[in-house]
Amino acid sequence: MSFFKKLFNRVTGKPENETPPPAEEQAEEVAPESEPLPEPEPDTQPEPEAQPEPIITAAVEPAPESRIGWFSKLSEGLSKSSRSITGSITSIFTKKKLDKATLQDLEDVLLQADLGLPMAERILREVATGRYDKEIDPEEVKQILAAEVAKVLKPVEVPFRFGAEKPFIILVVGVNGAGKTTTIGKLGAIARREGFSVMFAACDTFRAAAIEQLNVWGARIGAKVMSRPTGSDASGLAFDAIAEAKQDGTEILFIDTAGRLQNKQYLMDELDKIVRVIKKQDEAAPHAVLLVLDATTGQNAMAQAEIFTKVAGVTGLIMTKLDGTARGGILVAIAEKFKIPVHAIGVGEAIEDLQPFDAEGFARAIAGLEDA
Repeated sequence: MSFFKKLFNRVTGKPENETPPPAEEQAEEVAPESEPLPEPEPDTQPEPEAQPEPIITAAVEPAPESRIGWFSKLSEGLSKSSRSITGSITSIFTKKKLDKATLQDLEDVLLQADLGLPMAERILREVATGRYDKEIDPEEVKQILAAEVAKVLKPVEVPFRFGAEKPFIILVVGVNGAGKTTTIGKLGAIARREGFSVMFAACDTFRAAAIEQLNVWGARIGAKVMSRPTGSDASGLAFDAIAEAKQDGTEILFIDTAGRLQNKQYLMDELDKIVRVIKKQDEAAPHAVLLVLDATTGQNAMAQAEIFTKVAGVTGLIMTKLDGTARGGILVAIAEKFKIPVHAIGVGEAIEDLQPFDAEGFARAIAGLEDA
């Protein structure tokens, strides 16, 4: 089973080993795996991209990455978080008896990693049970940490399922700088590599950079892009994109949106308008609403998850930039509070650094443990 089919588990009855469409039915360009596009700064126009060389899509699926290879990449990506947590655990518990002071120190470490108070309290209870006033091996504490994190994350480890709707409309929301537009490009590239037809609707009409970025992605992977000049009506663009996708038989339509800050009510109102306009074309749409969160924002990500869920009805989460923070525990806190399905995580800039979420692997990596 290839990567895209692991992440997006199609439920149309189509066999998972079905051969992709012939190369001539696919676009001549696909995203090169080693040349990802970085997310531009919110207010910075990206430099013009050189024209990519056309690459003919092969009819043979790429081999899926082994779990060992992915776990190594995951561990490396989470190394800032795991080093912060496990280094402190080793310091706290080496040749020391478990007492009130050591438990307080452990709680401070867990909270600094943004794991959240409920998770920290559960780990403390588990560590203290039967071990008070005794020495405890730091490795044992790490095992407890991994086990408790996995308990919270396993229920939200949910593959992204899409059904027979054509087009399958995916609304992507999140604040500027979270990696939202880049994530859309990566998902589109993966979908094209699997042989699906893709359209991007560049409805972040507040930022010329976002419009340009999606146009570059579209040219590279052979996806149609619906865009209009900066300042255009985003909801009208979404409406027209759906109509065109229906007309030409596009299978997957990604709708980008502006970086709605939760304290900018007019932007949230605009997002609500887009959702209402989408439903005029298809009452069941959007069929999925993906929230892209930046792990480096810490507790701000909690507020974003709450407001976007209320306004847009978030159905799933993709967390990016876990490789850039020592506070990767925020994913655990969000999962525990909101119970939002986590479809994928990003631990780097390359397309292959966006992978299906693995609760057990994440738990062991953040605890600094080897793969089970």
